[in-house]
Amino acid sequence: MPQPTALLPTDVLVDTSDPAIAVVTINRAKRRNAMTRAMWLELTRVVAEIGAAPHVRAIVLTGAGGAFCAGADITEFPAVRATVEDGRAYEAAVDGVHLAIQASAKPTIAAISGPCYGGGVALALSCDFRVADATAYFAIPAARLSNVYGVVETRALYDAVGLAVAKEVLFTGRRYDAAEAVDVGLATHMASRGNALDAARELADRLRTSAPLTIKGAKTVLSAIARNATEARASDIHDVMDAAIGSEDYKEGVAAFAAKRDPIFKGR
Repeated sequence: MPQPTALLPTDVLVDTSDPAIAVVTINRAKRRNAMTRAMWLELTRVVAEIGAAPHVRAIVLTGAGGAFCAGADITEFPAVRATVEDGRAYEAAVDGVHLAIQASAKPTIAAISGPCYGGGVALALSCDFRVADATAYFAIPAARLSNVYGVVETRALYDAVGLAVAKEVLFTGRRYDAAEAVDVGLATHMASRGNALDAARELADRLRTSAPLTIKGAKTVLSAIARNATEARASDIHDVMDAAIGSEDYKEGVAAFAAKRDPIFKGR
């Protein structure tokens, strides 16, 4: 029986040389950063760990070797998706990554160069921002594989591009270049110069001085609004608002405003 692809220690790398900006790199360039089941699970763990680090102000997700991510590594499917039950377990592992990224209290930025295909698109769409450079191109080839995107992935696509474009993306499997991706919402920013990672770092750098509790709270409120769940999540919304108003950072923000200086936020 075929065996799942083993996880290598270098498949997912984390660079915290700048303690405030964690750069997570999918590092499987020879396979255009195609994701194995083990890598989906590892990326879930990494995102959760970084998200809990108080000194991290932004997370940048990128790929090695001039590619973002070619999606799932189909070559291991005979080992990990051979049956309906295997397929459901695999999809649960994939969904775990997207949900971890979406739930992160930190702002998340996808830096997209080269191919962003299939599950790679879903990874990018799970991030708050998607920075593409001129080499980037996007496609979800589900219609060419007789595969159906799950709810978590499809919802992220729908949220980003709307119903009509989501249908076009999924029904045709066609490729979008970087400019088209920005136009329809697959990407949120186009790198004006250099590569996507440099542009994503610049965006992350602009976020490092923002109040972490504001970002966490805004993500909670916006998510509830997008899901039409403000009543169901009323307790969560009150919690993040109360935490902000009772925080040291709120006092610092008011004091800095009165003194006409830049605030120094600590996330508490």
